[in-house]
Order: sequence, then C-alpha cells, then structure tokens
Amino acid sequence: MSKENKEVLLHVDHMKKYFSIRNKGILKAVDDVSFDIYKGETLGLVGESGCGKTTCGRTVLGLYPITEGTVEYEGKDVTKLQKNDEKWFKKRAQMIFQDPYASLNPRMTVGDIIAEGMENFGLYKDPEERKARIHELLQIVGLNKEHASRFPHEFSGGQRQRIGIARALAVDPEFIVCDEPISALDVSIQAQVVNLLVKLQRELGLTYLFIAHDLSMVKHISDRVGVMYMGHIVELASSKELYANPQHPYTKALLSAIPIPNPEKEKNKVVLPLEGEVGSPINCGPGCRFASRCKHATEKCKNETPELKEVSEGHYMACHLFS
Repeated sequence: MSKENKEVLLHVDHMKKYFSIRNKGILKAVDDVSFDIYKGETLGLVGESGCGKTTCGRTVLGLYPITEGTVEYEGKDVTKLQKNDEKWFKKRAQMIFQDPYASLNPRMTVGDIIAEGMENFGLYKDPEERKARIHELLQIVGLNKEHASRFPHEFSGGQRQRIGIARALAVDPEFIVCDEPISALDVSIQAQVVNLLVKLQRELGLTYLFIAHDLSMVKHISDRVGVMYMGHIVELASSKELYANPQHPYTKALLSAIPIPNPEKEKNKVVLPLEGEVGSPINCGPGCRFASRCKHATEKCKNETPELKEVSEGHYMACHLFS
C-alpha cells in the first residue's frame, strides 16, 4: 500500500519534552521529533537505554506534558484538548507498561484492575455485563475467568503482562503504546506475548507504537522502524528496508550487534564498534548528537543539527552525509 493511500492516525510534529534538572540545567529527553503512525500498523521505536523512547511514548499519550510541538490524533491536536474532551483521546489511546510487577495495584484483584477503566469511562454499567466482559478479556489474552478473583502476586511475569494487556483493552482502544512490554519477561515468554499482540492487532484492528530494545523482535512485529539516539530520530524506514539497507552509522552499528542463529556466521560476522564518549543530553547545544562517536563526523556535524529528510521513498535520515 502506498503512503498516499494510508490513513494517518497519529501525527507528531516537532515534539519536544524537556525536564528541568535542579542545579544542572535542562535535560532534552525528546528534542524535535516528528513522525506519523498509520491506522492498523505497528511503528517500532528502538535505541539505547536513555535515548528517549519511553519519554516519547508517554508524551504522545499526555502522561508527560509536552514542552513544544503538537500531537494530532485523527486530526485533533490532543495537547490542547479541554478537560471535557480529554476522555475522548484517553479512551482511544492506552498503554502497556514495561514492568508488569510495578504497573498492577497489588491490593486490587485482577477483575477490579480490568474494571477500573470501564468505571472511569462509564462502560458496561450493568454488573453482570461488566463481569462477562472481564471474563471475555481474560480469555482473549490467554487466561481463565477464574483468575479474575486473584491478586497480581499470584501470577508469573508473563501472566501479569497479559493482565496488563487485558486492562489496556478494557476500554476498547484503537491505539496502544507498548512500552518495552517484553523486556522484563523470560526469553521463553517474550515470543508468546509478542504473538498475542500480533493476534490482537489482526483481530481488533489495533495500531501500535512498539518500544523495545530487542532489535530482532522489533523486526518481527513492526511495519516501520524508527531509530532514536539521544532524543532524536536518526533513521526511519520500513522494517524490511531498514534491516536490509541501514544507512545511518548508528543504525549500522546497532544492527551489526544482533546475534545470528548460526554458529559459523556468528563467528565470522563483523561488529561495528562505537567509539568515543556518549554526549550528555543536559544543556546540549546544536550539532549531531552522534558526532562524538561517529568516524565520519565533520565540523558541520558538530555545529549543525541534521534534519530528518527523505533520502529514498519512505526512507528518512538525519545525517549530514546524505544532505
């Protein structure tokens, strides 16, 4: 499907999220980020710890107030909604949190956790109808209706994350931010949760922003992938194009570190080292954030911030090498 024929569900334009650090200055966690998410697709967001992925997802949902820029959902700027209109967006956009141990209230039963969103939005007001819906959601995510009366500590990590998914689905959303939903789980459970998310997307027509460290898993689930580095998106392309033809030096280094499930190929592969020091996102000035670690860096890279530009159809880069 061509880009022109896709319906833009979420449009992020020059979004910034800064934090004031006492006695240190301003931390630019997300600095001038722009992207679109099309209806029914999964946009993967990858990068090192601290690059701003989670902050980006939370700012999109309004969990963090935006510093500058706009976030449009179905054409409406959700950063400027009146209080009465906020529920319109919050019902349509939900989040699956990274840590299933910390994101579930230990004093509430599973049924009450799932029902909380229904109560907030006035859904399934009839007690029997609500109970039936809770049981249905538990079965959808691979649990049993008997689990509704239990507490979170009685479940494994994978089961708790399934409860978190059921909670997100309770208000019938269209868009879900998946904030590293598998990073806290055992490897044997990760694939099960990802396959569940793929199944739910296919059956319910969901749209995902999928944030993760695991580059192999992101390749499996994502239609397009954005690579973040210190608050900037440095490369954005279709999953197939990005993994087959990475262009940015940082993306190349990341992908070269992916393990290959073939001992002979793994032994002979070339890992591109990242040398130099990681810069600080506090009080940082102009210039490419990756310049201190890039062997191709010039004076222009150190003094001018590269813009994210389309270098080929659907493939975007923020690098002076391609400008």
